[in-house]
Amino acid sequence: MRDLFVVGVVFGLLPLAFSRPYIGLYLYSWLSYMNPHRLAWGFASTMPFAYIVAVTTLVGLLFSKEPKRMPWTREMTVLALFILWTVVTTVFAFFSDLAWEQMEKIFKIQIMIFLTPLVITNRERLHGLVWVIALSLGFYGVKGGISTITNGGVYRIQGPEGTFIAGNNEIALALLMTIPLMRYLQLQEKRKWLHLGLGGAMILTALAAIGSQSRGALVGAVVMGTIFWLKSRNKFLSTIMIVAAVGLVAAIMPQEWYDRMSTIKTYEQDQSTQGRVNAWWTAWNVAKDRPTGGGFEMFRGPIFRIYAPEPENVHDVHSVYFEVLGEHGFVGLGLWLLLALLTWLTGSWVIRNAKRDPEKRWAADLAAMGQVSMIGYFSAGAFLGLAYFDLYYHILMIIVLAKVIMLQEAKAKPHVEVDIAEKRGRASGMRRLA
Repeated sequence: MRDLFVVGVVFGLLPLAFSRPYIGLYLYSWLSYMNPHRLAWGFASTMPFAYIVAVTTLVGLLFSKEPKRMPWTREMTVLALFILWTVVTTVFAFFSDLAWEQMEKIFKIQIMIFLTPLVITNRERLHGLVWVIALSLGFYGVKGGISTITNGGVYRIQGPEGTFIAGNNEIALALLMTIPLMRYLQLQEKRKWLHLGLGGAMILTALAAIGSQSRGALVGAVVMGTIFWLKSRNKFLSTIMIVAAVGLVAAIMPQEWYDRMSTIKTYEQDQSTQGRVNAWWTAWNVAKDRPTGGGFEMFRGPIFRIYAPEPENVHDVHSVYFEVLGEHGFVGLGLWLLLALLTWLTGSWVIRNAKRDPEKRWAADLAAMGQVSMIGYFSAGAFLGLAYFDLYYHILMIIVLAKVIMLQEAKAKPHVEVDIAEKRGRASGMRRLA
């Protein structure tokens, strides 16, 4: 039944994805973030739905009569340079076959990221994209929060198998990044029942992230929660939600969770943490030795035996920073960090120029909550290897588009006012003639 439902939704919406490419992007985002086919038990679980939707959307874009203008902002330019640099590092990768296979996956993701500003051309479409992402990942947040409450936090929250967010650490990061998007939607929502529902979903999603029992998620939640409160327009309501979430954690989580979280203080004796540090030193040594880094998929035994302080302690890198550094060198890391910095500065510009204008406040809210998501990614991601997670790049695009669309609306508004004034003038003249 689940298989038929997913197939029916996807193929039922394909004609719309072709005629209206922004709907194709919505559908692709739903498949990428919720991965509904991975919840099926039959033939649908292995069907390449995302590929089918992506191709349909791209072909539809070619035939679409809508203007196709890529806003080549500084962020878009730096992202393009970063992608080009990863092609260079792949050419010189330690493990060529594995690197090209990973490059293909990353390139497919980035095609859809670059498609976003081509089809999301107004506020309504951008708002819709945020809704799709929030609902897709919010499904696991609400479900995981309820599971954490009913099971007393005994079982770890996991994502769907075979996806970016399969592990407890990965789903925790995705959920943390989703909470600010829910808050943006709540700020724009006028219907009281939906406003309250989004508030409850935020609390449950935060509880699900903690219920993942990820130590990185705890660090990310603390840091992001602080920035969330500072960036929030209504600090009183934000305080209530944060206190409610903390209170639920204190009341629900078992002693085993506290014992696991306490190991953050004693990381020197934690074997897993020491393995990560060894991988971080490996990344540093490779970057010092090779300008292009080691290429995708470099964190393997043969490389550790050459570059690691502890050659036999082979461990996944578990850090977005050292993942990029090891695989793409200092140039790659510099471009990657520059992209984040420029996007953050764009978000700050939007907040300064929009927060006092009721017509533009939506953009200020979106930019502020986008920055909070970035903080969640960079704090929890310090202990997690998700440097190429498409949600992060979509967050960057959302912040950039908040500025692009806000400026477009401001530019169009004077013309509307002139047209109205001209029509009023003509009407007045007609009355005088009469």
